[in-house]
Amino acid sequence: MTNATYRRNKVFWLAALQTGAFGLFMGGFGPALPLLQQEQGTSAAVAGLHGTALGLASIIAGSLNARIVHRFGRMNSVWLGLTIFNLGALGFVLLPYAWQTISAILISGIGLSVTINNTFMKLSIYYAEHSARATSQANGVNSAFVLLGNFIIGVIASSAFSWKLGLLLCIPFTIVLYLALGRSESFEHTPEESGHQRGSLSGKYWISWIGMSFCIAAEFAIAFWAAALLREKTEISAPLATTLVLAFPMGMMLGRWFGTYLFPQLDIDMRLKLIIALQGLSFMVFWKSEILVASFIALLLVGFGTSMQFALSTLRLLRFGKDKPDLAIGKSSLGAGFAIGLSPLFLGFLADRLGIVDAFLLVPALVICAFVIVALVPSNVHESEKL
Repeated sequence: MTNATYRRNKVFWLAALQTGAFGLFMGGFGPALPLLQQEQGTSAAVAGLHGTALGLASIIAGSLNARIVHRFGRMNSVWLGLTIFNLGALGFVLLPYAWQTISAILISGIGLSVTINNTFMKLSIYYAEHSARATSQANGVNSAFVLLGNFIIGVIASSAFSWKLGLLLCIPFTIVLYLALGRSESFEHTPEESGHQRGSLSGKYWISWIGMSFCIAAEFAIAFWAAALLREKTEISAPLATTLVLAFPMGMMLGRWFGTYLFPQLDIDMRLKLIIALQGLSFMVFWKSEILVASFIALLLVGFGTSMQFALSTLRLLRFGKDKPDLAIGKSSLGAGFAIGLSPLFLGFLADRLGIVDAFLLVPALVICAFVIVALVPSNVHESEKL
């Protein structure tokens, strides 16, 4: 069943809030990396291995996605993903050593990727030609929870309590969500006799896959290390920097919810180029600024520019792999995995040797590469997405 008109009904809100469950955790986890590094006494490169674990998890989940969906169906797969995610989150909070927290993030990341893949597909199929708006606004709800998680960790980091305690909120939230909305979700799933989707995807798909990977790499480099750059440029304390980088998820939240109303007549390729350009220009202001207010505003605009990149890039991939959507969405997780895994790690490696300011020049390089690929490899411009 698809939705002929765009209405944010129970299908939308359940999928959006399911992404909010891991948004609570990730909003606090990313900006708190400098706090974790200080607590564990590790180098920036070792702290960056948590991002590598997330990336590896996305690769594992992407490789298994078609099989998981074939066995359990998309809706059950989402709840399975959230269960795995929460088990890993609990391990991250309770275990003290770096190798233990890295392993816990690996487990959480597998569940996170399974959840993202199948909530995206559920909304994309249900809302059909309105899928760009539905998926982007669902991501906007996720960004609101990321923002909330960021704020909670920032407040706790300034108090006498352990900052890790705020990360546990994702567990009761998931339980309440299932009891309130999940139990009444009705569906039937009969595995296809021919088995899970398999085979090859087009060359244009894989080139666009690289472009999406560059977008995600830039996003996670900023999300993981923006607090460190802000501290270096403005000389504020670590807890205050961790709190103020909420500008990034705030910009993403605003862009994902309201950005869908801008230039609705444009195809997804043109919109993607516009927001990538906004991200790159705003980031250069953030990178250069030594004024706290200017840095905050610039980072807010960076978040706005980053906001719809995942949804629009993934919809481009689904256009190129339209005959095998579960396979295409699964392979997209491989690109996300490499980006998430390598980008924060490589930036941490550069920061240890060049300093965080020079290391962050990695971001504009990624932005330029993403823009060029979207420009050179357009998707089907004759099938314009309605927003």
